[in-house]
Amino acid sequence: MATEMDVEQRETINNVMILLTDPEGTPLGAPMYLPQNAGPQQLQQMVNKLLSNEEKLPYAFYISDQELLVSLGAYLEKNKVSVEKVLTVVYQPQAVFRIRPVSRCSATISGHAEAVLSVSFSPDGRQLASGSGDTTVRLWDLNTQTPLFTCTGHKNWVLSIAWSPDGKHLVSGSKAGELFCWDPQTGKPLGNPLTGHKKWITGVSWEPLHLSAPCRRFVSSSKDGDARIWDVSLKKCVICLSGHTLAITCVKWGGDGVIYTGSQDCTIKVWETKQGKLIRELKGHGHWVNSLALSTEYVLRTGAFDHTGKQFSSPEEMKKVALERYNKMKGNAPERLVSGSDDFTMFLWEPAVSKHPKTRMTGHQQLVNHVYFSPDGQWVASASFDKSVKLWNGITGKFVAAFRGHVAPVYQISWSADSRLLLSGSKDSTLKIWDIRTRKLKEDLPGHADEVFAVDWSPDGEKVASGGKDKVLKLWMG
Repeated sequence: MATEMDVEQRETINNVMILLTDPEGTPLGAPMYLPQNAGPQQLQQMVNKLLSNEEKLPYAFYISDQELLVSLGAYLEKNKVSVEKVLTVVYQPQAVFRIRPVSRCSATISGHAEAVLSVSFSPDGRQLASGSGDTTVRLWDLNTQTPLFTCTGHKNWVLSIAWSPDGKHLVSGSKAGELFCWDPQTGKPLGNPLTGHKKWITGVSWEPLHLSAPCRRFVSSSKDGDARIWDVSLKKCVICLSGHTLAITCVKWGGDGVIYTGSQDCTIKVWETKQGKLIRELKGHGHWVNSLALSTEYVLRTGAFDHTGKQFSSPEEMKKVALERYNKMKGNAPERLVSGSDDFTMFLWEPAVSKHPKTRMTGHQQLVNHVYFSPDGQWVASASFDKSVKLWNGITGKFVAAFRGHVAPVYQISWSADSRLLLSGSKDSTLKIWDIRTRKLKEDLPGHADEVFAVDWSPDGEKVASGGKDKVLKLWMG
């Protein structure tokens, strides 16, 4: 027979009603009662069961944007939350694999005669390219950590480089406004320079692999106010996107086939890519737009390649795998766009749904230099001249944390493939790695003699590359 004490005990144990939702806010089943001693482990088993996952996947749980690391009871007590209310618990899928934080410089490679302005790993993480003020593009052998090819032909600083998502081409754009397409296997240009822009190139972005394989088209943006779509097999400009009244500062080719351009005219324009017609304009910024980021950017950049290093036999196979990866990453939600501006703010947009921003993201005290979605689309990071890196919820745009430690403007950021670590490079000559879970500095990486302009974390997670004013390229390992 149950004593009064048993009944009382049972009541004190069984009294948290929770509602599980995905990051978009869609509930997973109805609200349910859970014992107060249930914690992340029990929730993980439940979510796997409710989603009928054949392979058990790791999840993290959040209550009002704070990760739940204790039992529900301990959380309620600490946060003085009433047990009468339904507690909304957000489950977030985590990468199954884990990337080790890089902690040491494994090579310092000289070769460039002027500042290194851009660094970029190939989509499979096996090659590395850099662009420099010395007018060359260099390709580096990551096994021997030595220069592989020096690509010459530009007449001015190389400001922008971009790998095609199938890894077959590398495009570079210069201060003189010309573009070169290189064969990464030989370091030779594929034909003559591509000319048409009247001022310097500010960005290059390739058509996603899941829309077209092998990769043929890319878009370039320029200070002349135009963006141009080029076809590498025809070796010419096929469409010119005109309409901005001032310089275009950044360009992204989205997963659903449209092109986004951000400009000093304070607008972001959205273009279709069959005829180059303007679809919509995104207005809201009070000053120059500096940087654009897409929630699907990581899968667009890496195409068919993932951290496992699998190689493919045909463009068709790559296209199929790229489409699977894209659809899985995107889910049922529209592609999101974040813009960062000289007006110190950022906007989160869902351009396919509305021309109005979903939210305005404020908090930086100086211009926002670079914005970047985490590979899983759950976070947005921003780098600013106010010396801070800020972390935001990638779905709601809500502010999450500020990472402080740099003592000068932060120029560029890059994510680890598992979305758990964030890398930043600064004018203060250091790189720093931030832990997203603890919201703290994980590694401080000094070593450069001057400003760090460019950083990239390889898509396979193994290596970090950085370059800057001291003309050297540094490789960092775990």
